[in-house]
Amino acid sequence: MANRDFNLWLSTMKDSVATWTYYTDFNKVYENVQKIKVELNILNSLIGSKNIEEEFKNILKEYPKVLVVVPILLAKREAEIKVQDADGSYVFNFVKMNYTIDQYALFMRNSGLFDLLQNHLINNLVDYVLGVEVGMDTNGRKNRTGHVMEDLVESYLIKAGLVKGKTYFKEMYASEVEKKFHLDLSKLSNDGKAEKRFDFVFTNNFGTVFACECNFYGSQGSKLNETARSYKTLTLESKEITDFQFVWFTDGIGWNSAKHNLEETFDVLDCLYNLQDLEEGAINELVEPEKYLKKLLK
Repeated sequence: MANRDFNLWLSTMKDSVATWTYYTDFNKVYENVQKIKVELNILNSLIGSKNIEEEFKNILKEYPKVLVVVPILLAKREAEIKVQDADGSYVFNFVKMNYTIDQYALFMRNSGLFDLLQNHLINNLVDYVLGVEVGMDTNGRKNRTGHVMEDLVESYLIKAGLVKGKTYFKEMYASEVEKKFHLDLSKLSNDGKAEKRFDFVFTNNFGTVFACECNFYGSQGSKLNETARSYKTLTLESKEITDFQFVWFTDGIGWNSAKHNLEETFDVLDCLYNLQDLEEGAINELVEPEKYLKKLLK
C-alpha cells in the first residue's frame, strides 16, 4: 500500500466502530442477573405486601444475604452506599451488615424501595433488574470502543489464516516478544514509561515480527495528538531493529481534529492502516506479501 495519499486515506475514516453486540452486551447482562436471581426471588415476596417493613426484617433475619441485591435496585454496583441526612452520615455495607436490621429497614423506606415494592409499581424484581442492567451496560459503550477495534483486528488476523498462540499473540510485553522471537527491543524507549505492551504480535513467512497497536477515536481530544506523536517516535525507533516492524491499526473521524500529527506519523510509518485497509487485505499483504502481490497483478 505504498504511495498512498494521506488526505484520501483520512477521508475513509469511519464515524462508528459498532459491531452487533456493541450497543448492549446481553450476555453480560444475563450473567449479572443470574448471579443474584435467588436473592431477587426471595425479595419478590415483598411485592404488594401490606406489612412490608416487618416482612423485610424477617427475611433479613433468615436470609441476610439478600442485602447484596439492594444496591443494584438503586442502579449502583458498589457494595457500600453513603447516605447523609440531618441526623448524621451513614455508610451502609450490603455484603457484610454493619448496622442493625432496623437501620437497614430505614434505608429501604427512605430510599423509596419499600414504596416501589409495596405499591406494586413492579411485578418481578428479576425483570426489573434486567432492565437496570441493560441501562447500566449502555454506560460501558465508551469503554467497549477500544475492545471492539481490537476484536475487529483480531477477526482479520484469523481471516488471514493466523492462529492464536501459534502465529499471532494477544497482549504481549516487549520483554516477552524479545524472549520468544530472539529480538533486541531495547531501542524502544516508550518515553521512559512502563514496559511497552502490544495489542497483537504476529509473524510472516519471512520471519518478520509485527507488533501492533489498535485504537479507534470517534471524537476529538488531546489524546489523539499525544498518541500520534508517541507512535511516530516508536516507528522511528523500531526502524533500527532487524526483522521487526511496528504496525498501527486506527480509525475514527476524531482524527480530523489531529490530522497534522497523524500525517507526520503516516509519512514515516509504512504499516499504518484503518478499517478500510483491513477490508482490502492489509494483513494478507503483511503475512503473505508474494501471494498478495500475485493477486493484485491478476
